[in-house]
Amino acid sequence: MSYCKNLHIWQKSMDLVDMVYSLTKNFPKEEIYGLTNQVRRSAVSIPSNIAGGAGRNSNSQFQNFLSYSNGSTLELDTQLIISNRQGYINQNDLNEITQLIEDIQKMNYKLQTKLNGK
Repeated sequence: MSYCKNLHIWQKSMDLVDMVYSLTKNFPKEEIYGLTNQVRRSAVSIPSNIAGGAGRNSNSQFQNFLSYSNGSTLELDTQLIISNRQGYINQNDLNEITQLIEDIQKMNYKLQTKLNGK
């Protein structure tokens, strides 16, 4: 079992991907190559970058990948707000997934601080 699979942040990020895929199943067909694709790619990027960073040889490299992952959380949050504004997801679903994104962002910051030796 790879190291990243033991990380709570990676596990939570995988839960986020599952939620995103469930939510986007109901998006309009005309969005399949637009917003649906973008939302899914941003979500998948989060645990992917965590895994990529965990496989690197230094803490500074891992921190860089965590930074990319955090950027993806911000992209995803924005795309989900757009989805809500377009009527593709309701406010309750947005609130639930936003809370998970915020939890992941906090975990990311804590892990980066730990890797920085502070």
